[in-house]
Amino acid sequence: MKREFCVPTLMCLAIVLVIPVLLHAQVRIGAERTELYYPLLKDKQIGVVANQASLAGGHNIVDVLVNQGFHVIRIFSPEHGFRMSEEAGQIIGNGLDSATGIHVISLYGARKKPSSDDMKSLDLVLFDVQDVGVRFFTYISTLSYMMEACAEEKIPLILLDRPNPNGFYIDGPVLENQYKSFVGMHPVPVVYGMTIGEYAQMVNGEAWLKNMVRCSLTIIPLENYSHQAHCTLSAKPSPNLPNPAAITLYPSLCFFEGTNISIGRGTSFPFQVYGHPALSYGNFSFTPESIPGVSLHPPLEGKTCRGEDLRSFYKDNPNDSGRIILTWLLKAHQGWNGKTAFFTDYFNRLAGNSTLQQQITQGKSEKDIRQSWKPGIEKFKKIRSKYLLY
Repeated sequence: MKREFCVPTLMCLAIVLVIPVLLHAQVRIGAERTELYYPLLKDKQIGVVANQASLAGGHNIVDVLVNQGFHVIRIFSPEHGFRMSEEAGQIIGNGLDSATGIHVISLYGARKKPSSDDMKSLDLVLFDVQDVGVRFFTYISTLSYMMEACAEEKIPLILLDRPNPNGFYIDGPVLENQYKSFVGMHPVPVVYGMTIGEYAQMVNGEAWLKNMVRCSLTIIPLENYSHQAHCTLSAKPSPNLPNPAAITLYPSLCFFEGTNISIGRGTSFPFQVYGHPALSYGNFSFTPESIPGVSLHPPLEGKTCRGEDLRSFYKDNPNDSGRIILTWLLKAHQGWNGKTAFFTDYFNRLAGNSTLQQQITQGKSEKDIRQSWKPGIEKFKKIRSKYLLY
């Protein structure tokens, strides 16, 4: 079986030396722990929330379940589609899965939440989606809406837990309620340090679902997982997060999506660079182009963007992992020579407040901005601690 591999960080080195087996232990994902959830699926009409990264033993979880004779009657697909063939933000319609013939309902189309008709005839829902532990990554919003629909229709949800590649730290501003959107539904920091299973427990326990409904939730936990470990995923979680460098840089670079700066959509290295024709610095350049299924007509298509190449940043600066880096955002704002505004209306939704944009325009230092996050982070940590499984 193809399993996630986690390397302990320096924080857990002392434990590794005492119990050496942890150093070589492979994480066994929830989807592989069939002895825990196959009995729950027997003779049930099943809906599955999954995409191309929902792998068990190298095969898609839906294909595995169908081959095992389970009754999967409906597939729900998050952003990017079930077989992950759509670019970020593109509206996806319903249809049939060509491999299985099962009806696929898009949860990134005309509506983000399943309707009562979508849930008809289901005995349970199985959720198996690879998250990256960042508030504006929309899979946790899809999870919340599915939990809400299950609660309203009195259908149990079984979640197959997966490791969080950014699960070893907590950072960023906590979302303020007035900035709630599909890229941030709950009062959590940008990086929240929880697996998607732990996050689901928190959503339920803190009564964050509409009308304070509670989902009948079962978590199939990971084995040999620790939050103090860096995990390399066996499949890319979305088309524009193709490798570990992009996943690690994502919490810092996604803020640029709320500006007129390109983060490399339309190149072979999205979320690993940033640039714009109007930046006044940088020896590195790139030109975004349309890439079907990844970035169709990306921002600044066909224009040469000057900026910075960050693909080797963490390799060259390993001690800088474990925090959001604002240096690049502040630097780009200072070096902006564009005719349009640096920020777009989308920025505050990503930040989860209006404060961060104000701090940047006022010339606040990275140290001062980070200091302002601390009270919210400490309050969140107390909430988070109630729902940790690892």
